[in-house]
Amino acid sequence: MAYKTSQQRRRAAKQAVIHLPQQILTIQSIDIEGNGIAHHNGKVVFVRGAITGEQVRAQITRTKPSYDKAELVHVIKSSSQRAVPACIHFGVCGGCSLQHIEADSQVAIKQRALEDSLTHIAKLKIETILPPISGLSWGYRYRARFSIKNVVKKNTVLVGFHERASTYVADIKSCAVLPLHVSNLMLPLRKLIGQLSVHSHVPQIEVAVGEVDTVLLMRHLAPLTAADIAYMDDFAHFHSLNLQNIPTNLKEPNLFNQSNHAIIWYTQAAGGDSIQPLHSERKGNLHYTLPEFNIVMPFKVSDFTQVNHPMNRVLVSKALALLMPQRGEHILDLFCGLGNFTLPLAQTVGKTGTVMGIEGSETLTARAQSNAIYNHLINTTFKVNNLFTIKTEDLYEWGYFDRWLIDPPREGAQAVCEALLNLPLNHRPKRIVYVSCNPATLARDAAILCKTGKWLLSQAGIANMFPHTSHVESIAVFERIN
Repeated sequence: MAYKTSQQRRRAAKQAVIHLPQQILTIQSIDIEGNGIAHHNGKVVFVRGAITGEQVRAQITRTKPSYDKAELVHVIKSSSQRAVPACIHFGVCGGCSLQHIEADSQVAIKQRALEDSLTHIAKLKIETILPPISGLSWGYRYRARFSIKNVVKKNTVLVGFHERASTYVADIKSCAVLPLHVSNLMLPLRKLIGQLSVHSHVPQIEVAVGEVDTVLLMRHLAPLTAADIAYMDDFAHFHSLNLQNIPTNLKEPNLFNQSNHAIIWYTQAAGGDSIQPLHSERKGNLHYTLPEFNIVMPFKVSDFTQVNHPMNRVLVSKALALLMPQRGEHILDLFCGLGNFTLPLAQTVGKTGTVMGIEGSETLTARAQSNAIYNHLINTTFKVNNLFTIKTEDLYEWGYFDRWLIDPPREGAQAVCEALLNLPLNHRPKRIVYVSCNPATLARDAAILCKTGKWLLSQAGIANMFPHTSHVESIAVFERIN
């Protein structure tokens, strides 16, 4: 199949919809994906790139019985919420779909998405809406996965992210939400991969930024040669040195030490078990810190960690403040991962208190235990349990805990919430803090907890963990009703 440029594909798409009409529309609201919502001839019209309150000319691109989709052609009357996208690749790259909206308005859209989910799915009203938690708007993404495409006809390699609504790799040269030193690697990586004998067999590179080193994990489907390894070594050496030349005003000295920051290569020839450093003696130092709790969290390139390390610090602090753990109490941390919340909780309850972390992955559970030992925390225990199939009997087996923290993946914690319903009063925790990355599953689980009258949704709000994207991170507080 012939490779088409982005311009050729866009031209073909325009020709496919040329028979569909343009409309002048008034945008009445906006969805979480950044599509303006209008009504025309009894149908909803979703206009990509339009903002609430604007009058626009839009090209209909797709028509369905109950709705149409459209592309913005011209803004006739602009909204005060409209912003100039900071990234030159906005609209082509599939990420950061909200860049055309002013930052505070992005946060308001996400807050409304949370409230709408709790209202319409859970049929609940939040007693107290928490002020949104925000942090850095740019340079915040400390984890990334670059897709790689060898474009034979153009004699080039593309390194970056997929185009909007496409499997094609976008032709991008920088990324404003990555730390500057990682964004600056995108063009050099094109050149490097083009030099490798396996350049047609490298589908992706994962990036993990720690406070000391940055690890690049190359997935390769053919064996590396000695020449390949030499090229990779030269790349790591040059760009490690080059980090020292980043202007001081663009560094983040409180987050990582760029003066000593090194680029470390890892490789993956097959499954996860094949991940290894390019050189066994150069494993690098990946960790992040939670200074408020005097915690250092080592992690491996394949471990799950929050993408936004600066915001993670704020989120952990906020979650613990809402949970209100007391010295000497017993705390349960579900979906504990590496111990991101478990270890700060262990510091907070002191030596007379205990914290149990439970996680479905044996690997992550072992890493959490290792991190507890690394931080000299002896009041923690960890268990492996499939929390998607948990039963009330399991909760009895674990024992009583004063407070629970729940931080599930997008699927939510339905089984956990259903198991909780059957606990008698003297086994129920006083308070639950639920950290969510999906408002819909949070709302579903909130309905489970609150429908029996045993729990009250007292507080909820968002954490803007992924600025300029449609991702909604939120936090909710449930209080036991005696």
